[in-house]
Amino acid sequence: MIMEDVKTYLDEAEKKMEQTVEFLDETLAHIRAGKASPKLLDNIRVDYYGSMMPISGAANVQVPDARTIVITPWEKSMFRIIEKAIIDSELGITPENNGEVIRISIPPLTEERRKALVKQSKNEVENAKVSIRNARRDAIEGLKKAVKNGMPEDVSKDGEASVQKLHDKMMKRLDELFAAKEKEILTV
Repeated sequence: MIMEDVKTYLDEAEKKMEQTVEFLDETLAHIRAGKASPKLLDNIRVDYYGSMMPISGAANVQVPDARTIVITPWEKSMFRIIEKAIIDSELGITPENNGEVIRISIPPLTEERRKALVKQSKNEVENAKVSIRNARRDAIEGLKKAVKNGMPEDVSKDGEASVQKLHDKMMKRLDELFAAKEKEILTV
């Protein structure tokens, strides 16, 4: 029963930490690094038969090269709607519509913009680190309370050591995600 308690705290901490890492990975994927990616459009919603959905739910989205996204709406009526949604979005890019496809050209990033994107990425990583530290703190506090409820202190200490190991492993993953994103942004 007592070992189960330690496992419960560890599992809960690991679940929270994993979610944080996944969320950061997803967030970093949406930071424009000067390369075309269908993920850039994920947050842009269009009204398709009365329901708001991502552009990929109303059109075919392709990336023929590193600087271009090509959107082929499934219906002619969607051209204007998709085009307007892109213009109104935070992408800051004006699409070209030739009646057949909507083309988005991703401009190369300036040095200043690259530095701003690295800084933005670093802030996202810092937020994730705070989240992971909070998960560690919650688990350790839980283990300390469990000692008051009869858990042997050595079992609690072993649990705390395991939580710390998990914390360190997750922090390393966050640093790796940031390093990869930084490299992607700074690679011209």
